[in-house]
Amino acid sequence: MWTKKNIGDQTGKTVIVTGANTGIGYETALALFEAGAHVVLACRSERNAQDAEARLRTQGGKGTLETAILNLANLSAVSEFAHAFIQKHDKLDILINNAGVMTPPASKTDDGYELQFGVNFLGHYALTGHLYPLLNSTPGAATPGAATPGVATPGSRIVTVSSMAYLRGAIDFDNLRSEHSYDAFREYAQSKLADVLFSVELQRRIEAAGDQVISVAAQPGANKTDLSRFMSEAEYNAAIDRIGELMDPWQGALPSLYAAVAEDVQGGDFYSPDEPGGYRGYPAKLAIEPHGLDEAVASRLWEWAEKVTRVAYPRADS
Repeated sequence: MWTKKNIGDQTGKTVIVTGANTGIGYETALALFEAGAHVVLACRSERNAQDAEARLRTQGGKGTLETAILNLANLSAVSEFAHAFIQKHDKLDILINNAGVMTPPASKTDDGYELQFGVNFLGHYALTGHLYPLLNSTPGAATPGAATPGVATPGSRIVTVSSMAYLRGAIDFDNLRSEHSYDAFREYAQSKLADVLFSVELQRRIEAAGDQVISVAAQPGANKTDLSRFMSEAEYNAAIDRIGELMDPWQGALPSLYAAVAEDVQGGDFYSPDEPGGYRGYPAKLAIEPHGLDEAVASRLWEWAEKVTRVAYPRADS
């Protein structure tokens, strides 16, 4: 089984982890900090970022830490974060689109989109697009522990965190601002399907453009995190009865970490805990279901996101 002990030396790599102050994001940041990376903790508030940094420093990682404020519910704030990062850094090896929200009361982003769709998908779409030129200009690094020592790996990686909830998702292009109705889990599943579609479509466009970045998706399974904070006690207990025991966050972070650093990862892959259902286990490649690979829906979603965010990427026909 693959754990964070299998992570090679990440010294010299610069990593952004969104939502790094809690749960899966915190454990992801911790593992990469321990492995020697320079980890940027991209958090919604300064207090959250500073608290995460303080806790991480007590762990004694051999890397370095940096805090930054990132409000994914505000597209202007996303742009400001990205441009500030680009001004400060000349490379970005790994971007982990981890932050998310699940089943809140009906609410919207500052730009008027349903909150889960706006944060989980649209904010990360814009963030990745703003950072893409830097990601694409970051060369592959010689990996000391590679099968062929000294051989450069491909360039940067973009890891987008989804959920097995994507299986029940559908993109309702007429209700992305909750124009007609709101169902908390339906919108969550939609946002997580959007993440899968985004990750795969981004890889398709990367390949069409001849770039060296790779785009990968991961899902953490069922974990003991505060992502469930909006669930009632009855809803939470019913979920436990349905899916069984929850994992600790360190184990839920493993699919994201595998996607970020493992040598055999290829663009378009999807990593998940390996037990049936994807709720528990250790990282393994999982086949994406057909609706997560629907090129027509992915292309329509991409064009819509590009229009509303005004953030452009490599084009599939370039």
